[in-house]
Amino acid sequence: MVKTIVISGATSGFGRSCAERFAEEGWKLVLIGRRAKRLEEMWKELSVKTDIFTITLDVQDRGKVFETFESLPVDFSKIDVLVNNAGLAMGLAPAFKADINDWDTMIDTNIKGLVYCTRALLPGMVKRNAGQIINIGSISGNWPYPGGNVYGATKAFVQQFSRNLRADLHGTKIRVTNLEPGIAETEFSIVRFKGDEERADKVYKDIQALKAGDISDIVWWIANTPEHINVNQIEVMPTCQTWGPLKIHRE
Repeated sequence: MVKTIVISGATSGFGRSCAERFAEEGWKLVLIGRRAKRLEEMWKELSVKTDIFTITLDVQDRGKVFETFESLPVDFSKIDVLVNNAGLAMGLAPAFKADINDWDTMIDTNIKGLVYCTRALLPGMVKRNAGQIINIGSISGNWPYPGGNVYGATKAFVQQFSRNLRADLHGTKIRVTNLEPGIAETEFSIVRFKGDEERADKVYKDIQALKAGDISDIVWWIANTPEHINVNQIEVMPTCQTWGPLKIHRE
């Protein structure tokens, strides 16, 4: 039986790589993104390999999220896997200088968007007693760093929300995973620095960061583990990245 996967934030980075990987394996795709042109390009590229349904949608819009999932075409309505990938970081300023609008955007996308998509699709999974939710978190949800303030806090929410979903779904066959990547070379830093490519390039200078394909490989593995296995949480960093020492300020 051909399975169906929903991927939010599908037009770049981890989301796009997941779409490409699952298309190669013949899964049906429901791709969600804000950029209609990119979705159209992906449909043209990937529809020769599998069935694809694209949705131009900002996951921050609760009403549209629920309306969209309630009206999925019959052939795409039984969702086997939801990959909550839509998310972003904005700015790297300390909390007392940060743009409050950036905070709102991160909260609305990384937290609200993720819970909207989950809540919209979860009842169907429970009714069928089958399904899997893979949330894309971050090591920032585990380890603080200067300038991480609200971004890290949103990813800590994703971690705890994933755990609480598991608790609520006790007795069902629905599985939940929180996948927490470290530094990865995607459009992440370009978005964080609001299009400043020179600044974004410096983040990855002289290092071998994770690639989008590294993460989609892990998502593929998680989605294909046997039904009796639930991968609760995976934290993954490139070999070049480790934890820093605790800082001590001296007068």
